[in-house]
Amino acid sequence: QVQLVESGGGTVQAGDSLRLSCAPSGRTSLTYAMGWFRRAPGKEREFVAAISRSGDTTYYTDNVKGRFTISRGNAKNTVYLQMNSLKPEDTAVYNCVADRDYTDITVRPREIAYWGQGTQVTVSS
Repeated sequence: QVQLVESGGGTVQAGDSLRLSCAPSGRTSLTYAMGWFRRAPGKEREFVAAISRSGDTTYYTDNVKGRFTISRGNAKNTVYLQMNSLKPEDTAVYNCVADRDYTDITVRPREIAYWGQGTQVTVSS
């Protein structure tokens, strides 16, 4: 069992930046593909970004391309989401996810093995 802990959320103004972090709460022997999802008030959960186990492959939803960057940390199964040029429509709870299969994150979210509790990001206009 992998427990993911997110941090870095907060309230900012449009145009500002935030960096979200996600790390497992304990030791993990395996390396996972990781990603981020978000859910805005009154909306369905949506995929944001994913990174492969090696870190060589990343994928983003069109809404955040060019503004958000996902990266892996040096510690195993640590992932970051650098969010620049934030917009009010980026306001949501952001959840970190982990799975052995990268395509579960990008294509089959119902198959994702582990989800964090989420961190709130609020962008005011």
